[in-house]
Amino acid sequence: MPACRTARRKGESDMTDYGKLLEAVKSNVTFILVSILIVVCVYFIAKGLEKLIEAKCGMHFNSEKTKVNRLVVIAMFSAISAILMFFEFPLWFAPAFYELDFSEVPALVGAFMFGPTAGVAIEGLKVLIKIALKGTTTMFVGDLANFIVGCAMVVPASAFYFTKKTRKSALIGLITGGLCMVIAGSLMNGFYLLPKFAELYGMPIEALVAMGTKVNASINSVFTLVALAVVPFNILKSIVVGAITLILYKYISNLIKGQHAVNK
Repeated sequence: MPACRTARRKGESDMTDYGKLLEAVKSNVTFILVSILIVVCVYFIAKGLEKLIEAKCGMHFNSEKTKVNRLVVIAMFSAISAILMFFEFPLWFAPAFYELDFSEVPALVGAFMFGPTAGVAIEGLKVLIKIALKGTTTMFVGDLANFIVGCAMVVPASAFYFTKKTRKSALIGLITGGLCMVIAGSLMNGFYLLPKFAELYGMPIEALVAMGTKVNASINSVFTLVALAVVPFNILKSIVVGAITLILYKYISNLIKGQHAVNK
């Protein structure tokens, strides 16, 4: 009888472990599918904006003349962006899992040269390169977040820039992109990324909130974590990245405009 009870308990334990394994697989598969869907949607949004710009301005983003240059620049800027992701800086008002980097700068420059889809490609490739070289410490949630908020700035900024292709339109585009970054980052963190991060790590979301409380006692919920950490984080990032891009624009504007002349 004791042997039977032991066997029964072992069987129940195995079933529990099997159930946990299935649940973990289900969660990861769902996350992967959602990530792929987000990437596809972002690409088609960027592609749609390019089509609108082509119809309005009479230019072509993917002409045969620029195909090789486009691929070279995307590859080069993706590598530079990936390297920049290794240099992350913690911020005093946000938990440790929010760190500032400048990897959006090459993506913005590339998007100003070749259009929104080039920016999306750079954003996606930089994340893949970074994962290949460094791996992930966030179960890929942070990597997806980086892609989303990066594209949220790069796509509208470059699309707006191409309507006039002047320093002023670049500035307005960067401001618009920064606002989109803040909105997208806030909504995605609050409703999907933070809950998914907690789920994949098997921890209560309150644990993430507690990490925010350590740096700011006013953070006591997901809402306040987003409002007092995510929002200012993305505002600061958009300002810094936008300022660097504008400074670089002064030196590379001739290169960008020369590329646009070839596109026509």
